[in-house]
Amino acid sequence: MLVAEPWLPYGLRYRIAPARLATLFSMPAPLFMSSWSAVRQQGRVRWGFVSLVLLVAVATGAWWWKQQQAPAAASAGAARTPGRFSGAGAAQPVSVGVVQRQDVRVMVSAIGTMSARATAVVRAKASGELLSIKFKEGDEVKAGQLLAEIDSRSYQATLTQAQGNLQRDQAQLKNAQLDLQRYQDLLAKDSIAAQQVDTQKALVRQLEGTVAADQAQVDAAKLQLSYTRITAPISGRLGLRQADVGNVVGPSDAAGIVTITQVRPIDAVFSVPEAQLVAINQRLQSGASLPVELWDREQKQRLARGRLGAVDNAIDATTGTIKAKAAFANEEGALFPNQFVNVKLQVNLLKDVLTVPSTAVQNNYVYLVRPDGTVTQRRIRVGVVDGDRVSVEGELQDGDQVVTDGIDRLREGAKVAVIDSGAATRADAAAQDAGARRAALMASLTPQEREQVAKMTQEERRAFFRNRRAQAPQGAASAPASGASAAVASTQAASAAASPGSAPVR
Repeated sequence: MLVAEPWLPYGLRYRIAPARLATLFSMPAPLFMSSWSAVRQQGRVRWGFVSLVLLVAVATGAWWWKQQQAPAAASAGAARTPGRFSGAGAAQPVSVGVVQRQDVRVMVSAIGTMSARATAVVRAKASGELLSIKFKEGDEVKAGQLLAEIDSRSYQATLTQAQGNLQRDQAQLKNAQLDLQRYQDLLAKDSIAAQQVDTQKALVRQLEGTVAADQAQVDAAKLQLSYTRITAPISGRLGLRQADVGNVVGPSDAAGIVTITQVRPIDAVFSVPEAQLVAINQRLQSGASLPVELWDREQKQRLARGRLGAVDNAIDATTGTIKAKAAFANEEGALFPNQFVNVKLQVNLLKDVLTVPSTAVQNNYVYLVRPDGTVTQRRIRVGVVDGDRVSVEGELQDGDQVVTDGIDRLREGAKVAVIDSGAATRADAAAQDAGARRAALMASLTPQEREQVAKMTQEERRAFFRNRRAQAPQGAASAPASGASAAVASTQAASAAASPGSAPVR
């Protein structure tokens, strides 16, 4: 019951009745009421005393509640919180990998940049108006292919003029040569002075020089005329067009008309540590090829395979590395100049070494699955990592099984049950295949058939779809069914293997 008290602060004006407070504090009501009246008469400590009483009451109630609830919470927590290894006799489900002997590649990783084998900026060798463009941006072109044309009228006129001068001087030369022949005949008969013959000889030589100069003028004019047809200097891929029809182009244009990059083949430039230089040089001098792989930024997709071509002639003193270049065919054109790639250079190949899955190695030890279904730790020395496997040295034999998943739950001598890690994935894929098959069957129905199916009972609907599947092509009907059966079988096998006391699969 609440009672208004105007003399208290606003939040405490509506207080609990004194009789109720007396019950809470287990005091006789008359005694508590008398004390309460005394407090009310002393206005100096009215609200402070009441606040203190309320705080004591709340704290006492909270303590009593916690004391009542602590045993239940402790028992519940004990029931909910298992130990580190719940069920000491239960087998821990794990995935395993097989110890194998195989060849392991010694790889050097680096970051590289793709570089075009050759780059050419196509510029006009003769000045003039650009009349036509014969290419599309991004096209592949061959050397000598026509790319653009320049207005050739002025160059054609120059050629015609040079040819005219050549014909004129050739005629004069022919006439001078005939005169010289006649003068020599007369000189033989002693009918003409020798000086006149010498003068005629000089005239012939002069005209021969003039004709030669005229021929050079004709050749130069023809060359300038040929420059009006702009062709590709190399084979490669075209870039973006830098000039449009109607512009006046010339040899002084910095950007040119278009840029051609040779990307088939293409090179990758990267840096390798100085410590690998000796091994690389030995392999190159012996004539052996050093395979190189290119991977994307996430190192999830391999882009290309190639061979190391050459190394630089000096080591970078700042980084302690040396540049190397590898060649790639790039037949599909997937690699572009200036593209950043992850490079993996194979510098050596270890023959027939012991390997384990990389996921099985934990702090230089592995868990070996013994024939009795328990595991034991084996110390190893880790070697070279190649993909998802790593070379090791230790007390392991070819064909042994080591734990790859579930290592954090194991201890020496723990029981394990080998499960198939891919069973759940295959079951999910089978379910998706079954759903896709049902969706395909529904999509193949006509509107009338869909209406009929909607009115069928469950048994009638099953029989209807069973008949439709029987009428479908054998391959389309059996493939999803077989996949689902295999997934179900794998799941059942995994469940059986995960049961306590099951032995590992050898």
